Parts: sequence; structure tokens; C-alpha cells
Amino acid sequence: MPSFAVRNFGCRVNQAEAFAWADAFRVRGLRLDGAWDRSDIVLVNSCTLTGRADRDVRKFIRTAARVNPAVRIVVTGCLAERAPAEIAAMPNVVAVLPQSAKEGIAARLIEIAGGESAPGASAGTDVSAGPATDAAFRRRAFLKVQDGCDDRCTFCVIPSVRGKSRSVAPDRVVAEARDLSGRGFREIVLAGIHLSSYGEDLEPRTTLLDLLRELGTAAPAARFRLSSLDPRKTGAELLAHIAASPTVCPHFHLSLQHASARILRLMGRAAGAGESTGVLAELRRLAPDAAIGADVIVGFPGETEADFVELRDLLDASPLSYFHVFPYSPRRGTPAALRSALPSGIVTERAKALRRLSAGKDLRFRRRFTGRTLDGVVIARPGQGEAGIMTGNAVRVAVPTCPAEEGERVRVAIRRVLPHRTEGEVVA
Repeated sequence: MPSFAVRNFGCRVNQAEAFAWADAFRVRGLRLDGAWDRSDIVLVNSCTLTGRADRDVRKFIRTAARVNPAVRIVVTGCLAERAPAEIAAMPNVVAVLPQSAKEGIAARLIEIAGGESAPGASAGTDVSAGPATDAAFRRRAFLKVQDGCDDRCTFCVIPSVRGKSRSVAPDRVVAEARDLSGRGFREIVLAGIHLSSYGEDLEPRTTLLDLLRELGTAAPAARFRLSSLDPRKTGAELLAHIAASPTVCPHFHLSLQHASARILRLMGRAAGAGESTGVLAELRRLAPDAAIGADVIVGFPGETEADFVELRDLLDASPLSYFHVFPYSPRRGTPAALRSALPSGIVTERAKALRRLSAGKDLRFRRRFTGRTLDGVVIARPGQGEAGIMTGNAVRVAVPTCPAEEGERVRVAIRRVLPHRTEGEVVA
């Protein structure tokens, strides 16, 4: 069989999909190669959240075709769903697969490759033999529990390419988490396009809180890291659980977007900033050592200087330890794209100001742990050189040596914190 590589763009849901594909490839006898520049077939899981995401996907396809002229490129994901004809016309692209084809993508790739499963390989989904061979899929497990979104934020194209919110049944999630824990994964990332809406579409109806309680009992050896939460759906009971649970990583990322009530209304987001700041304050009170992050959009059409100052001041005063800043990117077909855009220079300067603010908050957060020892998972161990540890509260620590293998849990002492680097040593 030819060798395969997976190249991911975008969110943790895409990472979770790629993780599942890696197992599906392996049980069918396919050879997964971590190096896309030498693989026979490269599967691209694309993103179209922003214009930059679109450009990154296109650039990669052109680069892969130039570096490896014989490569066959298969593209799926959100950009493939949104612009299939454009992607199909790009160099070395042999297939563009819609979102609906993702479930059986291993069989589809075998068909594209013109081969069959290796003799003796399972055609089912049994993945008990261990994690995929590619190092990228040995460190942490990713588990998609929800897809799609029922919200209609005026700036977002994702509902049109991902569809309505769909939750994976709790018994299936629990079974997969138990299997991953049994295979040695000590951290499992729960991914969803709108994770906070988990269970609302199921019968009987359930919630993310119910799921986390079940997972904590079913796989107590694993720790679960949550992808983005919506503050509008993060109630007091859920906050109390995720802050206190020994099986939930103390790392919480919120879809904040803005602070101005006027801009939030233009974005189609019903809740005001007051509700979000209340959630942030309660998280910090309940989990003082947790990493708390947020997504924010700057330069939304109609954003005045006063709106921006309101956003900047809220972020500065908040208990956030970092935030991801997205300059507004018009997406064709969304209501916001019909509004007059701000001058790009203004948007760029505002984004730079917020990123400087985020860098300062991140540095102050990490400095709090100098001299302390934290739990972590080994996420990088290149040979005998410097290794990387990701702590439960999302501090990436460089250590000179590491006796543990990738994916194993360790204790790491924080020795030195620099603006773009945290150094320590494994102590147990």
C-alpha cells in the first residue's frame, strides 16, 4: 500500500477527526507517515473560518505539489465543502471529499489509491492494538463528541459547512474514552464545534455536565481537556464541576468574541459582556491556578474606537491568562460581510495592541508557578534531547531530559519563566 500523511488545519474537531482516521488507517493496514513531503498520498483536512485559513490551505497544497511532484492530494473539511471546484482545480488534487464522506474516509482513500486493505487487516473499527504509529497521534488522544452548530452568528460560515448541531451518544463517547484510557492515553481532548450544546439534540436530552460525570467514572485514569466553551451555556453547576473535578484539566477556553453590547448584538450573540465576565470571575474564584483563555474578534464592521477601548479594558481587567485575537475576516454569504469593513490598518493596529496585552497576561500567569511543581503530559520527546511537557493548566515546559515516553504523565518543576518560554525539570 502507498504511504499516507494527514495535514490538519483549524480547530480541535479537525484534530479529533484526524486522530480517528489514523486509527482507521492502521486497522486497515495502511502506512501512516508523519512526513507529508515524502508520502504518496496526503489527506488535507481543511479550514475556512477566516480568509487566512483559506490562504494557508491553498499555500500548503501548492507547496506539497512543488516539493513532492508525484504526491496525490485528497482534500476534505470545511474549505472543501465551501469551495470544491476551486480546490479540485489546484495542482495534484485528485479528490475533494465532502464532510459527509469523512465517516468512511479510510475506505475511500484505499479506493483512490487503487489498492485493498492489507491481508489480515481488520475492516472494522477495532483499535485495541494501540495508538497509531505517527508520533503526532501518540501524545494525546482527541475525541470528537459534537459537530455542527445551531447558532447563527452573523460573522460565521461554519454552520453552513458543518450543518446543524449533532452530538455523539453518551454510551459511545464513554466506550471510546474507556478504550483510549485502556490503551495508555493519559489525556483526552474532548472536541466539539459547539461543545457547550452537547446533548441538546439527543433523545433523551442530556448535557455536557452529565457526560463529564460519566467520563470521570468510566475512565478515572485519564484527564479530559475541554475545547471552547460558550459562556452563554456555562451555568453554575457546570462551572463548579469542571473547577473541582480531578479528571478535568484546569484549562478553560471561552468563546467571548467581544465586550461591547452593541457589537455583540451586531454579531448575533444574545448575551452581553456582563454574563461573560461573571463566568470568568467565577472560574477564577473556583480554580485559581487554572488557565483561562478566550477567543475575541477585533475590527468587526461598525466597531468604533469606544467599542475597541471597552473590549481592551475588559480583557485587561479580566482574570484571563491569555486570549486568541482574530482580526475580523468577511466570509461571503454571511450577514456581516454585507456591512462596510473598517480600514485594514485600523484593524491591524487594534489586533497588535490586544496581542501585546495577551502576551503580558500570559507571562504574568506563568510566572506565578516559578518554583512550583505541576502535573503534565509528555508531548514532545525528540531522541535524547530537550523534551516538552504540557501541564494540566496549559503551560508548555521545556525540560533538558525526560525519562518518560510521549503521552505519559509526569510531575514537572518550573524553574525559569521567559517571555516566550518556560523551563523546568521532571521530578517524578
